[in-house]
Amino acid sequence: MKKNILLLFLFSTIQICFSQSSNDKSAFNVKYYDAKDKWVIFPKKATDSIHPFGFIYLDLQAGFTFNYEGSVQIDNNGKFKLYNKSNEGFTKVRLEPYKTASVFIIPDKIVENFELQIKPEWLTIYQPSNPESIQTLKDYGYHYNHVGACEKALTFLEKAYKINPHFDGLEFELAYAYNHLGQYEKAIPVLDKAISNNPKNYYFFRELGFAYVKQNKISLAEKTYQKGIKMSDNDFEKSEMALNMAQGYFKLKDRKKFDEWAKITRQYAKPNSQYAQYIDMFEKEWDSSR
Repeated sequence: MKKNILLLFLFSTIQICFSQSSNDKSAFNVKYYDAKDKWVIFPKKATDSIHPFGFIYLDLQAGFTFNYEGSVQIDNNGKFKLYNKSNEGFTKVRLEPYKTASVFIIPDKIVENFELQIKPEWLTIYQPSNPESIQTLKDYGYHYNHVGACEKALTFLEKAYKINPHFDGLEFELAYAYNHLGQYEKAIPVLDKAISNNPKNYYFFRELGFAYVKQNKISLAEKTYQKGIKMSDNDFEKSEMALNMAQGYFKLKDRKKFDEWAKITRQYAKPNSQYAQYIDMFEKEWDSSR
């Protein structure tokens, strides 16, 4: 009968170079999305004595995933004991953007010493048949954008853009990455061409308006956001565009135009939502400075 508990057994011990101790967070200094296709150790919780270890990979359908394999116990001298769970299947954990801790990558030599495959056989299931196809390049870009690794996303998106600029979803991801990195001068021509090709996609107007605001091209931003809000059927997106415009006028100290866009923000933002609270904060700061 299959057991319902995980059986951990001592696998081996080896010395690795943690800077001080198992509680030293500086040892865990690699972002999880930079540890793709690597064996890793995660920091332990304050109440635990062991660290999770396993393999990180990218599922192009579900996103970055941690394949949990067992536990590691690390003493204050940097020596650790690796435990492995019984062969009753894998435990997969989807890694959440902005919430997942940084990791320690286990060196390949140590992986081999523990008789683990550097690249597990099951990994082939999740690897694309054609890593250079435009669909795959766009999907990689999307997932790196999704976790905030926009610079990494560009390595895939710019390559895909050269193949077919108007591929579904590509222009938005590319412009989003440029905007996130403050490269507004690159985002604007991409979005101009995207709108010429598909003038009914309000996401293009959202990103273009954002780029204009950041470049202090307020008049162009306002016209762009007005079109985007009129086109959108999503109140959340409308409130985001309105807030960006209100913030632009707040920085210009144009109270009349700020009030106009503050009203629009409140029209679409849910009461007590973050965007509504931002407007409250701007108003309080404005009034207190008089």
